[in-house]
Amino acid sequence: MAVEILVEKQKLGVNVDMKVGDRVRIKESVVVYHHPEHRGQAFDIKGTEGDVVAIVTQWENRPVSANLPILVQFSKKFKAHLRDNELEII
Repeated sequence: MAVEILVEKQKLGVNVDMKVGDRVRIKESVVVYHHPEHRGQAFDIKGTEGDVVAIVTQWENRPVSANLPILVQFSKKFKAHLRDNELEII
């Protein structure tokens, strides 16, 4: 089963080196509009650190190819979906 999951993630374009629980940092400029302290305003989260809480490869038990597959939690109130090329493992 682990081999099947690994193959699925590679097919879906997800970085298999990154896993749930990894500590990551934003390495490129990423502008968000849903930051709790800057809601509705453009806010660059470059350099912010957080934890990977999910890698989206399935929805309702069907494989999906999410555009932003990695869900990272930065604080209690702030999560964001990101691409693997925007993150670096620390």
